[in-house]
Amino acid sequence: MSPYAMSMLLSSLSAGTIITLTSTHWFLAWIGLEINTLAMVPLMSKMQHPRATEAATKYFLTQATASALLMFAAATNAWYTGEWTIMNMQTTHSTAMLMVALMIKLAVAPFHLWLPDVIQGLDLMTCLILSTWQKLAPFALLIQVSSELNSTLMTTMGMLSIIIGGWGGLNQPQMRKIMAYSSIAHLGWMIIVMTYANNLTMLNLLMYLIMTSSLFLMMMNLMSTNINKAATSWTKNLPLTSTMMLVLMSLSGLPPTSGFLPKWLILEEMIKQNMTFIATVIALSTMLSLFFYLRLSYMVSLTTSPTTTNSKMMWRLKNGMNKALPTTTIMSIMLLPITPTVLNLF
Repeated sequence: MSPYAMSMLLSSLSAGTIITLTSTHWFLAWIGLEINTLAMVPLMSKMQHPRATEAATKYFLTQATASALLMFAAATNAWYTGEWTIMNMQTTHSTAMLMVALMIKLAVAPFHLWLPDVIQGLDLMTCLILSTWQKLAPFALLIQVSSELNSTLMTTMGMLSIIIGGWGGLNQPQMRKIMAYSSIAHLGWMIIVMTYANNLTMLNLLMYLIMTSSLFLMMMNLMSTNINKAATSWTKNLPLTSTMMLVLMSLSGLPPTSGFLPKWLILEEMIKQNMTFIATVIALSTMLSLFFYLRLSYMVSLTTSPTTTNSKMMWRLKNGMNKALPTTTIMSIMLLPITPTVLNLF
């Protein structure tokens, strides 16, 4: 793709997100989401491959459906209230339609089926944008109207997302599909606590963005798109392969990594809200995600040991590394000791 076209698409992507983040009017927020979608579709279809075209088509149809439902919810609410202000959602069915529309955009269960197929047809950089940047605008709208949302329905969808996200990734050989189900599971943790503590949702979103960006940047550097390629990635960059295991443990939420921080605080908040049974269920459901992260860590670090070879090492042929990778990796692993400071920021 031409650098001029790429810069235009990325600028449109940024502009759409910023418009949605700063809007107080439903129509302006809808315009920002549409700009986001229309800028994303050419990025998805830039690879001349049938899978990329299929992924772009599925993404466009899903997002168009969600945008139409969101506009219908906003128009219905404006019909009853006489205004388009985002903070003024006073009708139950308009709020329910809005919630469903944003859940479709975020790929929260049971509206998650499009995400694994779409991600599998994309290159790693586009997967990174879809898994991180594209979550910001819908989450900004959800957080603004969180006080109006049905807490029971949000809790149910959050539990379902955590269970499906762990269950779906158990037998996946493709790294991109594993990251798709990881995204579904993490989104479940974010929305299950949204109606009780917005600051924990934002903290979990920040940690998810950091950890996912770190792992995708590692995958791009090591050129690993499936487990078999990841198992031989030590020939390309041995220290980075070792660090990947720590980032995977952080994504699973094991202490003392940074990924344990939001899960710990969310479980504590759920218990404070007298939801001990739900906290127990989601804590046990996390074991499903932990299994496939441990499986991936085992394949990456313990299956093929680094041995002396007479052939030319692949890492000798490539020494470039994304400059953001060291920062995101350190933040993915080492933030737990400064938990009070991080929590005070939110």
